[in-house]
Amino acid sequence: MEIAKLSAAARARRSAEMREFLRSRRARVTPADAGMAVGDVRGRRTPGLRREEVAVLAGVGVSWYTWLEQGREINVSADVLDAIARVLRMNGAEREHLYLLAGLNPPQAPANSGRRVPDELRRVIDSWLPHPAYLIDRHWNLVAVNRAAELAFGYHEHDRNCLVTFFTGALYRSSLVHWRDAAQVIVGQFRADAARYPDDVEFGRLAADMCAASPEFAEIWAEHRICDATSGSKAVAHPKAGELVFDYTALTLPELPGHRLMLHTPATGTQSQERLTALLGAAVPQLD
Repeated sequence: MEIAKLSAAARARRSAEMREFLRSRRARVTPADAGMAVGDVRGRRTPGLRREEVAVLAGVGVSWYTWLEQGREINVSADVLDAIARVLRMNGAEREHLYLLAGLNPPQAPANSGRRVPDELRRVIDSWLPHPAYLIDRHWNLVAVNRAAELAFGYHEHDRNCLVTFFTGALYRSSLVHWRDAAQVIVGQFRADAARYPDDVEFGRLAADMCAASPEFAEIWAEHRICDATSGSKAVAHPKAGELVFDYTALTLPELPGHRLMLHTPATGTQSQERLTALLGAAVPQLD
């Protein structure tokens, strides 16, 4: 899908960036890297690939590739960009950059629901203590949860979906302060996420299941609300600690496309920090 039209100045900057980007990627790939025979590389002035070699290896016309590298306004397709990215041995970030420079929206990365959480990321989640932190995947399934999130929100790894828990979990629903306002926000966030992955049928299945299971979800879903998922606040009436109020930030993770790391901090001007600390302390087993 083509992205929005640019001004003349923006087009000029993008053309210059395309020119320098493709030249630099081409220069770093040797003929040997590209699988060319040794006899084809004798007498070369530079170690990198020539334009015509990139064109042949990618299956495109030499003139067309030259125009692309010159940053001209030409029609491009995802298949051709993928072929060029393959020949120039681009990684995921470089391939996405190529798409953007060519005026196309980068393809969405595949879901990684079954992917193992890297040890480094798990250490980040655990080290966020004494504050709650957890990881959700594209479909809002809980993937990793630290101890503070378990105690403050009643979350546990791998056994529930945040959206399902929010609307069908009696304990969670009874503890959340201003539940209706929070419900509107969470449905708006889920709808915004679904729009990012139009080919992912799991979003439609989840929405249909939730409409059948929860009249409140169905009502809010029909309102077509859209909400930002990058930050917000959450207040919980905890049965042991009392009211806990948190500000949260959602961080996207390039190494886990579609996942979000949810980091919570006790809100200033409340007693949440002290109450959370006491809750964690009470949960530590006492040694004889």
